[in-house]
Amino acid sequence: MRSTAAVLLVTVFTVTSFASNWPEFRGPSGDGHAGDADLPVAIDDSVVKWKTPIHGKGWSSPVVWGDQIWLTTATEDGTKMSVLCVDRNSGTIVHDKVLMENDSPAFCHPMNSYATPTPVIEAGRVYIHFGSYLTACLDTADAEVIWKREDLECDHHRGPASSPILHDGKLFIAYDGYDVQYVVALDKQTGETVWKKQRQIDYGTNDGDRMKAYCTGHVITVNGQEQLVYPSAVATIAYDPSDGETLWTVYHEGMNASARPLYGDGLVFITNGMGSMVAVRPDGKGDVTGTHIEWSGRKGVAKKSSQLLVGGLLYMNSDDGVITARDPKTGDLTWQERAGGSFAASPIYAGGRIYCFSTEGDIVTIQPGQDYQELAKTKLGDGFMASPAVVDDQLILRSKSQLYLIER
Repeated sequence: MRSTAAVLLVTVFTVTSFASNWPEFRGPSGDGHAGDADLPVAIDDSVVKWKTPIHGKGWSSPVVWGDQIWLTTATEDGTKMSVLCVDRNSGTIVHDKVLMENDSPAFCHPMNSYATPTPVIEAGRVYIHFGSYLTACLDTADAEVIWKREDLECDHHRGPASSPILHDGKLFIAYDGYDVQYVVALDKQTGETVWKKQRQIDYGTNDGDRMKAYCTGHVITVNGQEQLVYPSAVATIAYDPSDGETLWTVYHEGMNASARPLYGDGLVFITNGMGSMVAVRPDGKGDVTGTHIEWSGRKGVAKKSSQLLVGGLLYMNSDDGVITARDPKTGDLTWQERAGGSFAASPIYAGGRIYCFSTEGDIVTIQPGQDYQELAKTKLGDGFMASPAVVDDQLILRSKSQLYLIER
């Protein structure tokens, strides 16, 4: 039985304003938008309210509910996997709990980490995911495990990275591995499997290395029909989130895809992990490759980070340090600018500005528009692999070794 204190805590969090929550990878709407949040233009040490060292190695993005910030980490060798809860007001670590110990973890590429999937949080519960190692639901009051799954098998080959998402009482997760490829929906209350669908994709190869992917899904609504859009290697499938039935499939080649698909202007924007992308009309049925691809492109397309749609332009920061804006209707480049360094974290849009975070620690602030307008370029910490969170007028950044809270 839950304690009275725990019940009261859940009640407080339930009435917390939506602006005070950043519940999943890329925020409340899954697109990197933080609304009218009033953030500093230049992000450097002068606007750091607090910073807290985070042990281990983990690329998962922070998620926020009320005054709690949650994130995962692991030892670099993957022998211990942990979850942390940090107080948003002070930066104090409230919970630091080892959830999984592994005697001989599978190989993980040095560019990846054993704690790359971003958690999902809601009132009273946080859902933690370490790929095939562990998926668990924790009580946010005391970090105690409510349920867990360790039986969802997959050889990630280079380490896990797909983040789970919550929708309509279900936790959706993709397991696109070297050996198996499937999408599963779990009952968020119990962790039991609601449906599980093998990827019906012709990969054109028996090489499992070319079948793996690391994408986070996205639920959209098209003509009154909900669609769970889940990229994989080679192709993307849209499922009916209620039962997992396939609605449409589009082939676009590629592998290692990690960007979350983006929906806007009647199109779904999908990057394939190998430097190219497609824009797809999501109103088809079956294989829509030959009928519903509106345009495709390669120039300036990011391999790792997700896209940003702002004011009629599609923005990206790419692995080779290039920031681009293109027309989402045609794919034509509006402008392209070399910012330097490299990017893995996804950009955000807040208070009328776009912020980009490099793996070297550079932070580039630009004004969205038809021309490249750099407002600030600063440096903070030792580099960013995780995408940021924004709550109220605060920016929460996870560098390779620190957690920062930024505020005017």
